[in-house]
Amino acid sequence: MVDDLGGLKAYIAGPSDSKLAILLVSDVFGYEVPNLRCVSDKVTAAGFFGIVPDFLYGDPYVPYQKPIKTWIESHGPDKVFEDAKLVIEALKNKGVSAIGAAGFCWGAKVVAELAKSDNIKSAVMLHLSFVTVDDIKEVKCHIAILGAEIDESSPPELLKQFEEILSPKSEVGKFLKDLSCHSFCMLFGDP
Repeated sequence: MVDDLGGLKAYIAGPSDSKLAILLVSDVFGYEVPNLRCVSDKVTAAGFFGIVPDFLYGDPYVPYQKPIKTWIESHGPDKVFEDAKLVIEALKNKGVSAIGAAGFCWGAKVVAELAKSDNIKSAVMLHLSFVTVDDIKEVKCHIAILGAEIDESSPPELLKQFEEILSPKSEVGKFLKDLSCHSFCMLFGDP
């Protein structure tokens, strides 16, 4: 169902009385993508309250309408990070006590920002873009990073650097994995 949460339209699924929530941050194609909603439905099957907000305000990237670089310049992670904090506050006001966040591609940068704050308990970044070594140095929560073996945005060498940074942080649980394209599609559906 689509409803308002934290001032944003959001796809919401799962038990509304759950004390555990998963915030999903879309890639550039937005919150209406069926595969993303299916992922939300899968996490809610485990008892989580799932939220997929429209952080793009109805303006997802549409190939061939404008260059992706132009679109990205007008959809920076700073604004989305502030919007995500409003959604998180709304969840806490509903009685949610623990929130995790998962970001896909462009959305991974937003989740990296959340992971550097005290807003979430765990983070998952999948097929990540724009996440830097400096971002990972500031991670405060448990984190899973799932790259794709042929991904130019997060090549295996970058994930290796992330692992080296996270290894000495005993207070941060971590899992890093390069998935083959086949494995990634089996887990999350074809893009």
